[in-house]
Amino acid sequence: MESIIPLVQKNTLAEYMILSGADQRPPMLDKDLYDSWKSRMELYIQNKEHKRMILESVENDPLIWPIIEENRATRTKKYAELSATKKIQADCDMKATNIILQGLPADIYSLVNHHRVAKDL
Repeated sequence: MESIIPLVQKNTLAEYMILSGADQRPPMLDKDLYDSWKSRMELYIQNKEHKRMILESVENDPLIWPIIEENRATRTKKYAELSATKKIQADCDMKATNIILQGLPADIYSLVNHHRVAKDL
């Protein structure tokens, strides 16, 4: 079965919604309500441990996982091999992504749940 959306084409979330049959944006994605939604998410994050790191994960790029060379091959470090600070940052990156995903309705969640980075969401 051929996909409606070519793999090489980059579509916006709104375009995916149109293609999937959604006739309007959910409230948090409506341009008029975005500031309110953003404010609620920031207030929610303010109540979390490591709030500054979580906010930075949303506003900036997430942790770039270190690469190591092993047996003449390079690989990304495993979580267990990260320093304590890097582990906290990796956890905050995941928390930021989960907080955003939890604020989305199920139909929109299914469109964006493949993103693993809060900033991409």
